[in-house]
Amino acid sequence: MLNQISLFTENNEGGLFKITTILAKANINIYTMLANDSAEFGIVRLIVDKAETAIEVLKAEGYQCRQDKVIAVEMNDTPGYLDGILSAIHGANIDISYLYISFNRDNVKPVVVFKTNEPETATFLIGRGYKLLETF
Repeated sequence: MLNQISLFTENNEGGLFKITTILAKANINIYTMLANDSAEFGIVRLIVDKAETAIEVLKAEGYQCRQDKVIAVEMNDTPGYLDGILSAIHGANIDISYLYISFNRDNVKPVVVFKTNEPETATFLIGRGYKLLETF
């Protein structure tokens, strides 16, 4: 499982730029970034190379942050591969809170990153032959 940072930010112009600037100044490499918005606030989810440092510098700038464990499954770049993963998860009655697609920097294969509260999900997927990533 990977560590992902979730932070809450006001939904205003330049908000994402401010976050990336803070992280760049702290020499933190962003591997994945996903931003969701609502009328007034947004949730930004990040996987970075130095999660603890990122949380520290973001909190120092006034952001509310937390660290979550997420699962990253390497996929083949073929139609239906994601559907197979989700079919297995659905068949095991595992709920997914959210997911997004990224890529493995080593081999440029697609990666599905998702959050679930089911602790056995990683073991289940490994048992089904899927490759889980521990780093990006």
